[in-house]
Amino acid sequence: MFYDSKDLTELALDLTNISSEQDRFERLLATIRKLFKCDASALLAFKGGQFSPLAINGLSQDVLGRRFALDQHPRMEAIARAGDIVRFPADSSLPDPYDGLIPNHTEELKVHACIGLPLLADQQLIGAVTIDGFDQHQFDQFSDDLLRKVAALAAVSLNNAMLMEQLEKRGGDISRVEPVLSHTNSNPEIIGRSLQIKRLQSQIEAVANTELTVLVTGETGVGKELVASAVHKLSLRSQAPLIYLNCAALPESVAESELFGHVKGAFTGAVSNRSGKFELADKGTLFLDEIGELSLSLQAKLLRVLQSGDLQRVGDDRRLQVDVRIIAATNRDLNKEVVANNFRADLYHRLSVFPLPVPPLRERDNDILLLAGFFIERCRTKLGLMHLSLAERCQSRLLDYAWPGNVRELEHSIYRASILARAETRDIHVIIQDHHFDISGGNAGSVNQFSTGAAPDQKKTLIELTLKDATEQFQRRYIKQALQQNENNWTAAARTLCVDVGNLHRLAKRLGMK
Repeated sequence: MFYDSKDLTELALDLTNISSEQDRFERLLATIRKLFKCDASALLAFKGGQFSPLAINGLSQDVLGRRFALDQHPRMEAIARAGDIVRFPADSSLPDPYDGLIPNHTEELKVHACIGLPLLADQQLIGAVTIDGFDQHQFDQFSDDLLRKVAALAAVSLNNAMLMEQLEKRGGDISRVEPVLSHTNSNPEIIGRSLQIKRLQSQIEAVANTELTVLVTGETGVGKELVASAVHKLSLRSQAPLIYLNCAALPESVAESELFGHVKGAFTGAVSNRSGKFELADKGTLFLDEIGELSLSLQAKLLRVLQSGDLQRVGDDRRLQVDVRIIAATNRDLNKEVVANNFRADLYHRLSVFPLPVPPLRERDNDILLLAGFFIERCRTKLGLMHLSLAERCQSRLLDYAWPGNVRELEHSIYRASILARAETRDIHVIIQDHHFDISGGNAGSVNQFSTGAAPDQKKTLIELTLKDATEQFQRRYIKQALQQNENNWTAAARTLCVDVGNLHRLAKRLGMK
């Protein structure tokens, strides 16, 4: 076995001198590829029973978004449990998670040479380096001693990066930095590496351990609930409950009871005492999703509770004291709603102490491919597939599309495409192709990418509309049809549409129908 020891010396110096951890990780993999002449390599962190890629070399970009759970990937489990170098034989029956994920090797999908290097710190598994090649004898000449040296350098680099991350989160207080424990990862993960997402994550970390009220804003489908969950999990209230309430799905007749509770006999159907969401969230966090949909009367009652911490159950004269942190979310511009007298200014100012705007997917650079990889791996597991990958030519198409439905639309598109791809092949390697997606072009903010089912002249009108305008146009038309069907009776129309009549009146007012 021959290798230049200068490579390892230079690598050690580089890992010390490079300030950016991402540059450090990528330099590590570049040196590994040069040293071992491998076709692909990856550096992964181990948390919560799964490996998460931190950097890749020679692998498809969507791999960065994948999460390799040990119970789903036998090779990853073998690496995690080995405690030393793992050389997988070329005829290993354990499926390789990277098969089909090395670009420009469409003719030969199967990796034949694979080495796993577990990375340890204080006898704890913190990550791994994987080295892969198509020639089954590609790594025969390299000794385990060399591999252990590389693993040791990678482990030190990764452990230092994790300790620095803890130090930054604790405001530079080194006394509060704990040893890295690989098995603790209860925080919800926001997938993405774009500047916009890094900024959002930084803001979440800044506000999480305060008691400030947070207002999460953003378009439908951007992941506002995930952001709220992240704030709660990183807060001092993380051991207490996070209670969720969708204000848009709250009929006027039961909204006050849902929020504040009621006593037996307070109204017809109140057969027992019931705690409201505020009581359930005591000492914890209450997440009020779609806060902009609350009626003005409920807004006033909510404001009183936020100001004093006192509440009254419906039908009860006694006051209850609660200690609740509020996280609210909306896809509306509440400033405009205040001007239009649809939202109370005093409540808006109370809620928006610390706004957290969530960027739409179309503004998040290459996060689209990371998220695609994340959803593909989830879908592979749900569909019971051994391998599921994205054809290279699909990647530019996903990047060019505007994603008016944001992350939610991307997720649904991946799932649908995966099902269609599975139905078209009997191979263990299922590859998602262009024709499996029902998207096209990237005209941001428009709806001309979709078949509307309208007549040609109607399609021509819709092309110029944003998704929000098109949705509101459809709602107006549908409500008018329900009113015509019920002789302009709003109560009967609400029953037809299966909505609360009060909510229907408010929606009609917002749509300019009243």
